Amino acid sequence: MGEAALARMPKEKVVALAGNPNSGKTSIFNDLTGSRQHVGNWPGVTVEKKEGKAIYQEQILKIIDLPGTYSLGAYSEDELIARNFILFDHPDAVINVVDATNLERNLYLTLQLLEMGAKVVVALNMMDEAKKQGLDIKVDKLSSLLGVPIVPTVATRQEGIKELLAEAAKMVLKNPPSPLALNYGREIEGEINKLEALIGQDPFLTQRYPARWLAVKLLEGDERLQQELMENKKGSILAQLEKSRKALATVLGEEVEAVIAERRYGFINGIVKESVKRQKSLEERLTLSDRIDKIVTNRYLGLPVFLLLMWTVFQFTFKLGDPLVGVIEGAFESLNGVASNRLEAIGAPRLLISFLTDGIIGGLGSVLVFIPPIFLLFLAISILEDSGYMARAAYIMDRFMHALGLHGKSFLPLLIGFGCNVPGIMATRTLENRRDRLITILINPLMSCTARLPVYVLFAGAFFPAYQGWVIFSLYLLGVGLAILMGKLFKSVLFKGEVAPFVMELPPYRVPTLRGLFIHMWERGSCFVRKAGTIILGVVVLVWALSNLPPGVEYASPESFIGRIGSFLAPALAPAGFGTREAAAALIFGILAKEVVVGTLGVLYGVGEEGLSEVITQHFTPLSAYAFMVMTLIYVPCVATIAAIRRETNSWGWTAFAVGYSLVLGWVMAVLVFQMGRLIGTFLI
Repeated sequence: MGEAALARMPKEKVVALAGNPNSGKTSIFNDLTGSRQHVGNWPGVTVEKKEGKAIYQEQILKIIDLPGTYSLGAYSEDELIARNFILFDHPDAVINVVDATNLERNLYLTLQLLEMGAKVVVALNMMDEAKKQGLDIKVDKLSSLLGVPIVPTVATRQEGIKELLAEAAKMVLKNPPSPLALNYGREIEGEINKLEALIGQDPFLTQRYPARWLAVKLLEGDERLQQELMENKKGSILAQLEKSRKALATVLGEEVEAVIAERRYGFINGIVKESVKRQKSLEERLTLSDRIDKIVTNRYLGLPVFLLLMWTVFQFTFKLGDPLVGVIEGAFESLNGVASNRLEAIGAPRLLISFLTDGIIGGLGSVLVFIPPIFLLFLAISILEDSGYMARAAYIMDRFMHALGLHGKSFLPLLIGFGCNVPGIMATRTLENRRDRLITILINPLMSCTARLPVYVLFAGAFFPAYQGWVIFSLYLLGVGLAILMGKLFKSVLFKGEVAPFVMELPPYRVPTLRGLFIHMWERGSCFVRKAGTIILGVVVLVWALSNLPPGVEYASPESFIGRIGSFLAPALAPAGFGTREAAAALIFGILAKEVVVGTLGVLYGVGEEGLSEVITQHFTPLSAYAFMVMTLIYVPCVATIAAIRRETNSWGWTAFAVGYSLVLGWVMAVLVFQMGRLIGTFLI
């Protein structure tokens, strides 16, 4: 492409998407970007980062989905990421997604964005819900009072998305506005002016921050900013800050940050009164969400409803997934047979035939056949999340977790752990108390992630075909029960203290969109596919190689490297009923990735998934099979989870403790299941 053509190409503009949790921000992001999006991590941290592209006329807009936050106070990692991106990356525009049914709370973030000098376009979302609640929002009036363009939207129906995109495209071309200077009252304004004057004389600070915004944040007691001033030896500003805070504490008689927040909410309250009218006839009417919550969050009905929904999820996953698994099984069996015949026909070496059929096709195929149930499970979880039920699940479990000495908020990272323990552990950053964070991190690996699902499906399908859903459901319940019990134990022995109260927003129920559901399902499920093409494939090849080394040994024999490793550890597993070298080797390689357990068994037995189901019935009993699934559920987390524990705790000690206790607990539970099962069986006979 020539230089002239390159010069004519529109420059990519960056638009940040900011908003409260449950405001519909994710739906807006999906509407704007469609399939033109990808997921990575923010630089320097392990928090997920979503990016996508939208095109308006010839303008390309790069949409950055910031973490959902209620404010930009930098008390949590999510708030810090959102704030720093706006301050230091200087997006060309910010789309602020606001829940029209809860303006007072949502506009707090809007004010903070305007105080930072961001170029804001407000997406006034859920307008349909607002009308149902009898809210008559004068959008033009609200826009005039805030001084920003406002676009009414209903993201679930893609209403207003084109208009929102057009406003964002206009905003990126405008010059940055002057930061909003909200009047905080005579006393506070006097101290703001003193600090602002000192900050304005410092080129280092004025290049990084709006002077007035920094003054306000310092008065609010922002510890991160104060630390930065200390590190850069801004002693005169810190000295003035101390004087100002002492003077205001004396005059106001309360914390400065509380007064500042009060003034912001007072300003918001005035705006809402001017621009929103409520139909009095609907004021006392219960919304549909309220009526549903009378059942699903009921003190007595809440837990049974939760368990029923979880059971339904597993029945849906496996009843619908089984036929699809059969189709993929058949495809891999055919592929294996064709590959073997073709290679034999051309006189290929036995080792090459074994590598392709036993190693690649057999090992990888034994894992990939579980794509249907994994994708279906993620689809079911997405339905529960997008409908608003998952927040209720955390609320329902709060009472039980408090009774056992845990914070109710800890249940959210545990719920995320059902998908993958790594983001579940990262989600503990929302917990303010370090004790709560550590306990939640330590018990999170007990939540059964989808990586264990192939093991459950294989063994439950082979030994309990009529009760497959029930058996797998019991394993998930066992993980939850053990997590709660271990949390109670850790809290009593290692971490003592009062449990903080749990406050959580319950979003209104919504009908999930097909588009949103399938995007979420693909985002999560595709991780399994990518892992199968990288980590799992590599481990399968390694297991095959160890099964054929040293040269001259029979494939996967006791004399092979893999046979020696398995034989060495097998006696320790004998009390649990599966003291074979194949089972021992599979569990060892399962530490790299839990899906590898099935792939390793497939390679060691030299069969695909369909043949593997038959082979394991010759080496396990129903009781030892269940004990093996229990061991897979509990024992050492995968290496990715171990790395996440190390990052989040910043301690090799806690990491080693997490690995050690889970290994011991897994062995003890597997042995108990097997030995007690034998005892009960003997007694019944």
